[in-house]
Amino acid sequence: MSSPTPLFPPLPLSFQAYCGDLFRALARSDQRRWGEVYLRGLLSVPGRKTPTRISEHVLGRPAVQQLQQFVHQSPWECGPVRRQTALRFAEAFAVEAWSVDEAVFVKNGDRSVGVARQYAPSQERTVNCQLACAVSLVGAGGGLPVNWRLLLPPHWDRDEQLRQAAHLPADEQSRPRWRYVLEAVDEMTEEWLLDPRPVLADWRNESETDPLLCGLEARGLGYLVQVSPRTAVTMPRPHSALPAVRGTVADLAAHVARRTERTPVSWHDRVTERRHRSQFLSTPALLCAQPTAGRAAPAHRPTPRHLVADWPFGRPEPRAYWLTNLPARRLAEALPLAHLRSLAGAGLHRLHGDFGLGDFEGRSFRGWHHHVTLASAALGYAALRAAAPRPERVLSGSAV
Repeated sequence: MSSPTPLFPPLPLSFQAYCGDLFRALARSDQRRWGEVYLRGLLSVPGRKTPTRISEHVLGRPAVQQLQQFVHQSPWECGPVRRQTALRFAEAFAVEAWSVDEAVFVKNGDRSVGVARQYAPSQERTVNCQLACAVSLVGAGGGLPVNWRLLLPPHWDRDEQLRQAAHLPADEQSRPRWRYVLEAVDEMTEEWLLDPRPVLADWRNESETDPLLCGLEARGLGYLVQVSPRTAVTMPRPHSALPAVRGTVADLAAHVARRTERTPVSWHDRVTERRHRSQFLSTPALLCAQPTAGRAAPAHRPTPRHLVADWPFGRPEPRAYWLTNLPARRLAEALPLAHLRSLAGAGLHRLHGDFGLGDFEGRSFRGWHHHVTLASAALGYAALRAAAPRPERVLSGSAV
């Protein structure tokens, strides 16, 4: 029986060098060996990437128990593997921003770690699923999710039977989404020592905006965060003696539009390869009044926040709003950053379609993190290989 056609041609020898860097921190040689097998399977097995199919396709023999043990139970840390994935990508490509995105893992049953019937903002519906936060490096190389957080529904804090079955660590508790984001960013800056980039996020479905923005400001990070038109801000006072009035970003944009010209901006969409043009408003918005997220107030005054509204030609109201601390005078440079989130979305789509992101069949917290980490590493390798120059073939002494 002939073997199935792989998604990719046979992997080059540099794959071993990539795995050598990736799994250097794994303590045991058998862990490094099974890591390479699993990664090779994610890259080459067509269809679902299960331990059964990976072992048959890569090894030509059953090795399901060993692969399952490596992914589900083996106590290797994800952080060093994620860090190496990020470093290799950042060394090869210009990274322009870090994009925070939701990943949805649709599930049957209620035993997989973190699963619940819950609203998934990115899908605009309620679904039985796991929800995760992925932080992607985005730029010239596309989008690569490198850091992951599994969002725990509140009832997982109380159900000891569920927690034990999923081997959930005692310190893993449900928390607001902004805390997951700041924890991931802290790991990338303080432990991985990546060069910080502006943080992009869609916060339209979150009830609290200030905790995320204040946390990023306390860390000295730039950001461009899309918000709901209902997001509260302080309105400009017609006279300094009058008390401050709270309004929404939609109110603020309408107020400014009566006094300020909109700025035409054009940009290139790197996913669709189309050029877009629109009009934008920019105006100062309220600064955070007090530090949050467990950080002391910054030693220097944070860069002022601005509201940016995308207000296309001929429309009675804006179609999108962002809060940002990036310089308002560089609007033409800052706005294309918002559309880099489409590269992160494309990366997540590739992870699901080509690298088995949603194919994990286990229930454990550790196993889930191992699987998504290796799926990201597989996409990272594919991006590096696609960008590498192809060696010339030599026939009869002539380059062809």
